[in-house]
Amino acid sequence: MENQGLPKAMIMGIVGLIFMVLFGSSMFVTIDSGEKGVLFKKFGGGLEKDVVYGQGFHVVAPWNDMFVYDVKIHETFEKMEVLSKNGLSIKIDLSFRYMPVQEKIGYLHDEIGRDYLERIIKPEIRSVTREVIGNYLPEELYSTKREAIEDEIEELTRIKVEAKYLTLDAILIRDVTLPLTLRNGIEKKLVQEQESLEYEFKIDKARKEAERKEIEANGIAKFQQIVNRTITPQLLKWKGVEATQEIAKSSNAKVIVIGNGDGDLPIILGGQ
Repeated sequence: MENQGLPKAMIMGIVGLIFMVLFGSSMFVTIDSGEKGVLFKKFGGGLEKDVVYGQGFHVVAPWNDMFVYDVKIHETFEKMEVLSKNGLSIKIDLSFRYMPVQEKIGYLHDEIGRDYLERIIKPEIRSVTREVIGNYLPEELYSTKREAIEDEIEELTRIKVEAKYLTLDAILIRDVTLPLTLRNGIEKKLVQEQESLEYEFKIDKARKEAERKEIEANGIAKFQQIVNRTITPQLLKWKGVEATQEIAKSSNAKVIVIGNGDGDLPIILGGQ
């Protein structure tokens, strides 16, 4: 009985070893950080759309399949040629950041698959970008409304991709290339506008300086009017008399008073 049991155990071991060699790679799945998994059960109801497997080591039946998704934020660049409001061709370099909605990767896999970038995100961004830029003039995109255009493209695209279990983090316009003649015209216009602003600043500064001088002159004139009304001939004569009296009180002064006509002050001569 023991001799019959040993070969049986060996056979079972060999069968198990062969099974591990053939199916081991599909049975043991490691999900790394920044990844999520969704399981397809071939004999158990198909895709488990509402069950998401986190990072770590997982044992999977060999007849089942684990689909692993990278759920980190990714950045992609896109070059486009679009038409502006006035029909001119504009080249645009975009960058956009995106990622799958982690808890919805089962639905993403079921309806779209791993190539969601080419099937959903890029086509939606191209479509929205053409639609939005078609409402603006080239000079608006080139200068004044660039940030507003970015926000509009991002908002409209986000609404569309979120319905497909994707998240759009940002869309950025990295570069805008206009026809050379148009770009030179816009730059010349911007220079003229800047010169106009500088000229207006100088005029405003000169106007304020003139107003300051006018206020200063008015103040001096008003002061002189007050002085003229206050200082009368009688006051001046009285102040002269006071000054003469002070001089006469000096101990080393010899005073000689000579009349100089009606209404005039005395003349004081002499001194030690």
